[in-house]
Amino acid sequence: MKLNKGSKLVALALAVSAIFASAFTSCGSSKVAGSADKEILVVSFGTSYNNSRELTIGGIEGAIAKAFPDYTVARAFTADTIINILKKRDNISVDNVDEALTRAASNGVKTLVVQPTHLMDGFEYTDLQKTLSKYESKFSKVVLSTPLLTTDEDFSRVADAITAKTKKFDDGKTAIVFMGHGTEAESNGVYAKMQEVLASKGFANYYVGTVEATPSVTDIRKTLHEKATYSKVVLLPLMVVAGDHANNDMAGDEDDSWKTIFKNAVYDVECVLEGLGQDATIQQIYVDHTKASVDSL
Repeated sequence: MKLNKGSKLVALALAVSAIFASAFTSCGSSKVAGSADKEILVVSFGTSYNNSRELTIGGIEGAIAKAFPDYTVARAFTADTIINILKKRDNISVDNVDEALTRAASNGVKTLVVQPTHLMDGFEYTDLQKTLSKYESKFSKVVLSTPLLTTDEDFSRVADAITAKTKKFDDGKTAIVFMGHGTEAESNGVYAKMQEVLASKGFANYYVGTVEATPSVTDIRKTLHEKATYSKVVLLPLMVVAGDHANNDMAGDEDDSWKTIFKNAVYDVECVLEGLGQDATIQQIYVDHTKASVDSL
């Protein structure tokens, strides 16, 4: 099993990606058909927020399907809780990783590329590696591609993407705060690195925090208070989907939500519920990572 870094392709339009995304979102685990023995399995944590799933995970899958018409593109989620919710609530069936790999093998797939939509090389990515290793012998060629934030170029491209879509807020009086998930793994350092990259590009009003690690919302609030230059805070998720964390931990009305915390600190607060995965530039990074993996076979 190989691990690869990204390369470049011509950017895909978001509208084109949405056309292909609908093939997945209508029935959850459906596939975009290409060659019967060549498959790209797109592995995501998953989300029960249907609209965000279509725009983000579906958008990434659609971009990959457009770029690789000779491959079948399939879906798997790692979160059993999400899979169960979708089945019970919406009658949508989505494979977990074991099910997807078993199905691919039984369907005669010979060449398998696994592209995770994970943000980083954390615990989930490690678990995916371990699961995939159990199935390697069932395929002639197998390659595991890389998460979104892997190379220095990835960080630079993501920084450019998130600042481009929020430039209207960057007026010197507004703090633009991105909420990441956070992890106990060493890969939590991606958030500090993204902060450094943003600063190196001259984006002084951008801040990156996490829900479950550091920097925390308390850290960010303290930093903004010390600068004493902001009257407004714009909150956005630094996550592939705008799911539960974005809708509740970030934009919810509870006392411990980021929106409430910053409102109580006497800031005007605006929440933007858009996952990274719905951005065409971010989708293209995943396509480039998949391209590098395909080229390595």
